Amino acid sequence: MQDLEQRPKSILREFLDGEAAGGIILMAAAALALIVANSPLAGSYFALLHAYLGPLSVSHWINDGLMAVFFLLVGLEIKREMLDGQLSTWPRRVLPGIAAAGGMVVPALVYVLINRDNPAALSGWAIPTATDIAFALGVLSLLGNRVPASLKIFLTALAIIDDLGAVIIIALFYTSGLSLAYLGAAFAVIAALVALNRMRVMNLIPYLVLGAVLWVLVLKSGVHATLAGVALALTVPLERAAGIGDDIEHSPLHRLEHGLHRLVPFIVIPIFGFANAGVSLAGLSMAALVEPLTLGVAAGLVLGKLVGVFGSSALAIRLGLADLPANAGWLHMIGISLLCGIGFTMSLFIGLLAFASDAALQDAVKVGILAGSLVAALLGAAVLVMAPAGGVEEEIE
Repeated sequence: MQDLEQRPKSILREFLDGEAAGGIILMAAAALALIVANSPLAGSYFALLHAYLGPLSVSHWINDGLMAVFFLLVGLEIKREMLDGQLSTWPRRVLPGIAAAGGMVVPALVYVLINRDNPAALSGWAIPTATDIAFALGVLSLLGNRVPASLKIFLTALAIIDDLGAVIIIALFYTSGLSLAYLGAAFAVIAALVALNRMRVMNLIPYLVLGAVLWVLVLKSGVHATLAGVALALTVPLERAAGIGDDIEHSPLHRLEHGLHRLVPFIVIPIFGFANAGVSLAGLSMAALVEPLTLGVAAGLVLGKLVGVFGSSALAIRLGLADLPANAGWLHMIGISLLCGIGFTMSLFIGLLAFASDAALQDAVKVGILAGSLVAALLGAAVLVMAPAGGVEEEIE
């Protein structure tokens, strides 16, 4: 049993290391995008994003194509954690699940409350519900051993459940103009992928080939193309551990996940960040920062996540439904709740979907996300620095 308990931890250790380092690179990519967008290179930067390569613009290839690879990794992580990882049992799911639910509902309510008299902006209610795990873990990595390892696991589990919620939101609320023919063909491909799984096909190539076909069909169906990545992930086989010597780490899901753990955080997400964080700050004033749309996003990320994540966690712990993470105190939980307000990648993505036809609203969203994420990161780091150091002896193997 000891080997089986350690195996998911080693996978988690690799995940945390990769996401933390990727988060730091993402910070650099976002900062570079802001610099370029406000420099003499701005014209070339925006022209490149709108240039066409074949049937899609560069921006669309990034947001619909590369991000499908990101969602593929998200789907793999959700499946692995639910079946054979940190979320494989109900006791492990309780606290991060309740925290994730609170951290999605309250930010959405904050956003809607601020924009209640701004009907054009209400479609962006889901923007502040997301947490950027790479960015948040990148901030945690800068704090070193001051943060208990149990909190890193808690944040990872919360963000994975949060990602699942974001996927569901995108599928239900940001899909329009469906083509039943292409959608039917997409379901046929999914059925073929499920058949491969049932036949215990362990070679990844057939899954990836059908996954590419699925992406094209979903792109043309009216459903956002990135969801093809999630659908593919859920069909990739994961053989459950059966005993010592079992080859679970060499299952198709683990092989693909390990292969993507460098590609996504170090290439895909930084490219997405660079392509979408660039916004002109010329003429930006305090009045623009307190516009309902921008303020709703920023307040949802900072205040909404703090109240939602910390409040729901505290309630669950006080009611005896869950325990505080090991070696962590309430100040640690406040700090982690603030870090959940870093909503960069998924928030930007949802913002692009919510206001796909209005560049001005997209820019307002970007300013709100950048401002809110920055404040959340600084406040969260400051609180964790003030919290008693804990968990130095606790290592994630």
